[in-house]
Amino acid sequence: MYTQAAAYRSLPGGALDPDRQLYDRIAAAERRLVKKFDIPVRSGHAWEVPAGHVVRISQVDGPQVGDLNLWNLHDPRERFWAARTRQLQRSSMSTYDRFWSTLPHLRPLATVVADTLAEHPDAAVIHDLLGTRCDPYVNRMLTGLDFDYHCHSNLTRAVQPFGLTEADVHDVLNVFQLAGLNNKYQYFMAACPAKPTDYFEFFAEVDLLCALSTCPGGDLSVDMWGPEAASAEEQLEHCHPLAIEVYAVEDTALTGWQPPMPAQYQGDHGIQD
Repeated sequence: MYTQAAAYRSLPGGALDPDRQLYDRIAAAERRLVKKFDIPVRSGHAWEVPAGHVVRISQVDGPQVGDLNLWNLHDPRERFWAARTRQLQRSSMSTYDRFWSTLPHLRPLATVVADTLAEHPDAAVIHDLLGTRCDPYVNRMLTGLDFDYHCHSNLTRAVQPFGLTEADVHDVLNVFQLAGLNNKYQYFMAACPAKPTDYFEFFAEVDLLCALSTCPGGDLSVDMWGPEAASAEEQLEHCHPLAIEVYAVEDTALTGWQPPMPAQYQGDHGIQD
């Protein structure tokens, strides 16, 4: 086990040291439900979230993994950057971790404020950032078959009404997914440990467009590919919906909060006129 310190660190009170009292206050604040819906199995849905609101993703009637994308509602070129988030935070996400956006913006789009799996024995590898969405291209490569309900396709259909396309779908946060690297440093996925009472909440730092897919592998308790893979019909038995709630929080809880500014780099990358 490596014991080196993290490569990306800030000074106390810096960009990587969020005000935990603020986010605890937001998580505990009185709130008003403004939107609620379920995302059925093997489908996707996109929705808008105003800055200063909280989104809760909940289990419904069985363990289910979801693939999450985030965009700046007013400029979809600014979107969640999973790779930089892995570097600035860690290989999975939990309370106080932030969803960092792409260059040239590089700011938190959202901050995790609640995670009922934070104390789970495997918490370090739940809400996975190492992997990305399943897609029909890799499925065709591995199985020789076409399948239209992988997370990439579900997200593509979900964002189409907002004027976005397949090219806008990006690397995800695998919410509720238990995954990591095995002793051969190969990526693995294991059965989702979530229960119907579990949820994951994040606070919108800017106006967001969110999209979530209910993974066609369901709880990932059976293999999706390889010699022991279950068929798509067998995997369906392990699929469940996910619930979405969007809350407005009382204004007093937001005292001291301001939407984050984009990165302040003012250079020209050394380009000479």
